Amino acid sequence: MAEEQTPALAQGSPSPSTSTTIRVGTRNSPLALAQADIVVAALQAVLPTHSFPIHGMTTTGDRDQSTALYNFGGKGLWTTQLEDRLAADELDIIVHSLKDMPTTLPDGLVLGCVTKREDPRDTLVLKKSLAERHGWRTLADLPAGSVIGTSSVRRIAQLARRYPALKFKDHRGNIQTRLKKLDDDPELTGIILAAAGLQRMGLDAHISQFLESDNGGILHAVGQGALGIECRAGDDKVLAALRMIEDKEAALATVAERSLMRALEGGCSVPIGVETKWVEPGQLRLRATVVSVQGTEGVDGEAVEPIGTPEQAELFGQRMAADLVSRGANKILDDINKNKPAPPPAKST
Repeated sequence: MAEEQTPALAQGSPSPSTSTTIRVGTRNSPLALAQADIVVAALQAVLPTHSFPIHGMTTTGDRDQSTALYNFGGKGLWTTQLEDRLAADELDIIVHSLKDMPTTLPDGLVLGCVTKREDPRDTLVLKKSLAERHGWRTLADLPAGSVIGTSSVRRIAQLARRYPALKFKDHRGNIQTRLKKLDDDPELTGIILAAAGLQRMGLDAHISQFLESDNGGILHAVGQGALGIECRAGDDKVLAALRMIEDKEAALATVAERSLMRALEGGCSVPIGVETKWVEPGQLRLRATVVSVQGTEGVDGEAVEPIGTPEQAELFGQRMAADLVSRGANKILDDINKNKPAPPPAKST
């Protein structure tokens, strides 16, 4: 990405949109701003006469760094306030980490496109001093009682299932904060972070192990590694621009993933893991897992289907969800939802 294509962060309220201006909304975190820059660079390349001012804002999920993610109860904490500004015509698009987007959007708003996907896998980041002293590189190397930092129920459940001797500690913040906490907290052995975030921030040297179904046994979050661009339904100018930067394979794969999650009524507080891969042209493999929070029960599915349209991808996800439910996933999810704590009250700003 050429540096001159990266716009300055706009201050104050967005100015009214013009025919050659597309106002971009995002969270204010370093990673979210970097992701907005990536999208703007792609748009600038196909629309060189347009301007794309970026408007960052702090969301509920950014402000509350003490409540564990699994106690929030949904994904709207990352998106709702930005969507309010989009619906009010104060923004034209919002750049999201697709994994943070609810699978059902507010009336009048649509997922305009999905851009080229970064590595969707989770990674293990070990405390450097421990890794060097003991020669640890993977989850399998860690001794019983090792403490892994994460706020994700999906990650905790899958890790507990595969590595029952591990312990877990709530771990939140932006990537830089989490890496510093790993160094500073004497209890932590390692943390789990998404590969895409580390790669987009140039911090992938911290990765000790990439985690996937065939290495570590961990499936990633729905939409992980992908950027979803939200806009107003019927905004033809914006939708035409977004079509120019869409990645078809990423879009189809994430439609299948989001369809699966929607059918299972899962959110970021429910341990649903997925893994999609184009095994040959037009053939999409979908793996999925639903695991109890304690890791004691789990249901896994895998299928390969020819996928060429969003409708086919949508049905693929629905069929996988139905298969998982037929083998007991609904009981696991019902138990989780029954025991889920109420979300914390909103904090004043």
